[in-house]
Amino acid sequence: MVPFSFAGETFVPSGDGALFWPERQALLVADLHLEKASWFARLGQLLPPYDSHATLTAVAAELARTGARRLYCLGDSFHDRFGCDRLPEQSRALLTAMTAAVDWTWIIGNHDPDFADHCGGTIVEEVELGGIVLRHEAVRDESRPEISGHFHPKVRLSVKGRRVSRRCFVASATKIIMPAFGALTGGLDANHPEIARHLGAQAQALVPVADRLLRFPLAA
Repeated sequence: MVPFSFAGETFVPSGDGALFWPERQALLVADLHLEKASWFARLGQLLPPYDSHATLTAVAAELARTGARRLYCLGDSFHDRFGCDRLPEQSRALLTAMTAAVDWTWIIGNHDPDFADHCGGTIVEEVELGGIVLRHEAVRDESRPEISGHFHPKVRLSVKGRRVSRRCFVASATKIIMPAFGALTGGLDANHPEIARHLGAQAQALVPVADRLLRFPLAA
């Protein structure tokens, strides 16, 4: 994957929506929304109950690929505050193996503000690392460089006459909004006014593709 520079640091994005910070040996992921399917099932809307295991397997693959020693989940890791309690045995075993193997930090989000520690790792409101703030939702007037999630950005493209949607990173000089990493998550158009309101002018959608990093200017 192709690296890019942000706030004087080098980051390497993946097509699945993770962000590797080589200098810190840290992997960042956002919006896993674990146990979203089981949350909908309790409301009578049945979905295939495999989302958590698919998401955690993808996280494990990113950890193995990058060799990261730290992992930061940027909020909404569970779809609700009881999601950890509903994890199937196999998924729980995979998660707890990872939280025991690396320095794992849960940053709380709007879906899991009262998440209790049943799955290992450390739970925090936000983190400042190397002068960069890691949090769930961007703060518009934040003066420090900031990496966040929450909006699940996607960019819509025309490829050979077909309209396709790809998860993307949205970046300005001082902010990065990460895509949702979860297997069962929707997305907000990267040109949405709410994203533009937080990033301002000269923001770009970044789409990692094999050995390239595609850049698409966004409307101010």
